[in-house]
Amino acid sequence: MSKEQGETWEAQADTWAGIDVHDFQRQVIAEFRAGGGRMSGMFEGWTLTVLTTVGARTGLRRETILGYLELDGKGLVVASSNGADRHPAWFHNIRKNPLVTVETGTDTYQAIASIPSSHERDKLFARVIAEAPGYADHQARTTRVIPVVVLNRIGPRPGEERVKGMGDWIVEVHDWLRGELDTLRTRVDRMIEADTDAIERTPPDLAQQMRAHCLSFCGALSRHHGGEDRALFPQLAEEFPALAPALEQLAEEHKAVAQVQEKIQHLVDGFVPGESDAVRLRADLERLANQLETHFRYEEETIVTALNATAPAPDFD
Repeated sequence: MSKEQGETWEAQADTWAGIDVHDFQRQVIAEFRAGGGRMSGMFEGWTLTVLTTVGARTGLRRETILGYLELDGKGLVVASSNGADRHPAWFHNIRKNPLVTVETGTDTYQAIASIPSSHERDKLFARVIAEAPGYADHQARTTRVIPVVVLNRIGPRPGEERVKGMGDWIVEVHDWLRGELDTLRTRVDRMIEADTDAIERTPPDLAQQMRAHCLSFCGALSRHHGGEDRALFPQLAEEFPALAPALEQLAEEHKAVAQVQEKIQHLVDGFVPGESDAVRLRADLERLANQLETHFRYEEETIVTALNATAPAPDFD
């Protein structure tokens, strides 16, 4: 994209008397699709995309043709609006619903649109204007900080194998925690079924096994939730404003889970075979298990797609 080329047809069409902007948009999109992304006339040589978003107010599909760049294998669009003082409508749409469809002429893919932090945005914008200097002129026309939007592909490119993402890793952690909690409940069930003499004859006794397992499980759960609260959730809320309410809810659930977990840890630490109430402990464990399962499922429904599209699974090898 040359210095003379703007962000979209839209910014230029607005300046032409007698032009129906929406009709002009439909014509440009039709030519783009018919030519497999190749354009003639004033748009010849441009690299464009048709970005389909969901209207923030209407909930209807909205198609916009934009300048398109690829950096480090990811698509980017710039919310410059030719240097206008207000963000374009499509940018408000992705703040409300980041799931979009991207058409490049040769490829169509589903993506989740992220808004980089201010520091990361500045680095990306410097790279953008190195590729397309016209955007520097747009920024010079307004005091508005022009956003850069990263289009994170959902799923692999055609012909490529799917790479395990951060969201997959989160699900694996959840599944491990589910298994650990199941093991803890099984140990308590065995204590309920056994009499005191049988427990005392088991080396090491069931109560000691249960305390060791509970300590391991509770510590792992606390670290998992702590890491999400301190680093993961704030980053996701910044990049995906639409997820902020769900992330706030998940953080509040962490507090409730911690309270139940603390109570169970206290009961397990103080458990004395033959004296303490194993049935009550089992009921509290079941309550924690149900609460955790509801929490895990909601978390998996809300953030796994975003995590898989934006970050690979951590490598602990």
